[in-house]
Parts: sequence; structure tokens; C-alpha cells
Amino acid sequence: MTAQAALGRRRTRSAPVTTGVRPSRGSVALTTVLMVLFLLYSVAPVWWLLVSSTKGLSDLYGSFGLWFSGDFHLGANIRDTLTYHDHIYLRWIGNSILYAGVGAAGATLISLAAGYGMAKYRFRGRAALFATTIAASLLPTTLVALPLYLVFTKIGLTGTVWSVLIPNFVNPYCVYLGRVYAESTVPDELIEAARMDGAGEFRIFATIALKLMTTGAITIFMLDFIAIWNNFFLPLFMLSGEKTFPVTLGLYAWNQEVVRAQNMTPMVVTGSLLSIVPLALFMISLQRFWRGGILAGSLR
Repeated sequence: MTAQAALGRRRTRSAPVTTGVRPSRGSVALTTVLMVLFLLYSVAPVWWLLVSSTKGLSDLYGSFGLWFSGDFHLGANIRDTLTYHDHIYLRWIGNSILYAGVGAAGATLISLAAGYGMAKYRFRGRAALFATTIAASLLPTTLVALPLYLVFTKIGLTGTVWSVLIPNFVNPYCVYLGRVYAESTVPDELIEAARMDGAGEFRIFATIALKLMTTGAITIFMLDFIAIWNNFFLPLFMLSGEKTFPVTLGLYAWNQEVVRAQNMTPMVVTGSLLSIVPLALFMISLQRFWRGGILAGSLR
């Protein structure tokens, strides 16, 4: 049986069974109220950043924080933020794109390969390895930042981009997701048919499994990209020169200067707002992939 024939024999999912029970009006109203409150809670910080970025220093401290003031300083604040200290903010944005893009790409490939191996191969210690992966995914990143710093100090990589990239190449939670997607999208019959056709294990993974796990790969890439972009403690421990800072650490350094010079406050606020823009564009561009990918992963 060929690989194409095996792929054609994949079973379709059965339609969900509906019970016909409608929720009560009270539960619908309560759910709606809770969702509205959650929406306001989520949007309020972004709204505050948007409003505050339009204010000058005096209005920022002397006016109501959730509404615009008389003078509109957004253009001046953006110009000051982008040009301050020889355009250092743009360098921080570029560093964040480098760390998040390369780190997420490496983590995605490693996670899919590791997840595929745990899902499709039978070997001694497989269950223990998967349990270890689950346990490692529960560890907070702040807990491992100091041990990683000590390790990278021994090998002389602290202060370089590799001290941020290498730890981000391995993400236990993404490995777990890789196994979930491999189990759900790559049928064993297809793998066996490819072996009968003479394909090697690497070729099966590279030409068949990866194509079937495309949606899962994009979902893993997106989740890891956002996590690396927002990561603060690892760069804080690893990096020392401001030219290697990501935008999160750079804004923190600016915020430390606010104590000495309050005129830095508008740039910190505006820089925080601008740092959201790449993430927003990134998520919008991958919207059609991550919706289905996250939903599929949550149902396994």
C-alpha cells in the first residue's frame, strides 16, 4: 500500500452530538457580564498606554489617566522615543525580533522533532521522558534563569546573543504540543506505507510529517515567539551591554532613569505602546492558523 493510499484511508471525525439543552437566561447574562468585565480588564492597560502616549510630561502627571488631554503630543513622543540616544530603541526592537524569531524557529523545529519521536516511536523510558517533559513545562522561567546564568558563565557566553537564543531553543511545553499534534495529524498507517515505499525515517519526518503538522508548527512558533518577546528575566541575567538588550529590558533601563529624570516618562510610555505593535501585526497575520491550531490542541 502506498503512502498516498494510506492518506486517503484516514478516518473522518464524527460530528458532535447535540443534546438540545439550552442555557438559562440567568447563566447567559452572567456569562456575558463576566466576559465584558474580562474584556475591560484586558483592554484597560492598552487604552491607558494609548491615551498616555498622546500627553506631554505635565499632562501625564496632572490629568486623568484614562482620557486625552488638551494637547496632542503623540507625534513628538514617538519621534523622541525613536531618536533618543542614537536610535537605540530601534536597535532594541531589532534585537527582540532576532531573539524571538530565531529562538521560536529553532524551538519549533526541535519541539516537532522531539514530539514526533515520542509520539511515533516505541522505546524504553518513553513514558518517563514524557512525564519529565510535562513536569519541566510547569517550572516557571524565573526559577531557571539563575541556574542558566551560572552555566553560561562557565562556558563564557554571557553577554552574547547566544546566551538568550540557546535556552529558548528548548521549550518543554512546546515539545508537549509537538507530541499532541504528531499524534493527531500523522497516522501510523501513512508512516508504515512510506517505509514500505523505501523512505527513510528522516525523509518521512521532513517530507510527510512536517507538512501534516503545519498548523501545529505555526501555533507553536506563535506561542514561543510571544513568550520570548515578553521574556524579561533571562535577558536581565544574561545581558550587560545595552546594544544587546531586547525591548523589554531596554524599557526597564529607561524606567530606572525616570527616578533621576522625569522627562524620560513619556518615552517609556510611548516605547511600551510601540513594543505592542509588532506583536499585534504578527498575531493578525497568523490569525487563520493559530485559531485552528490552539483549538485542535485543546481538544486532545
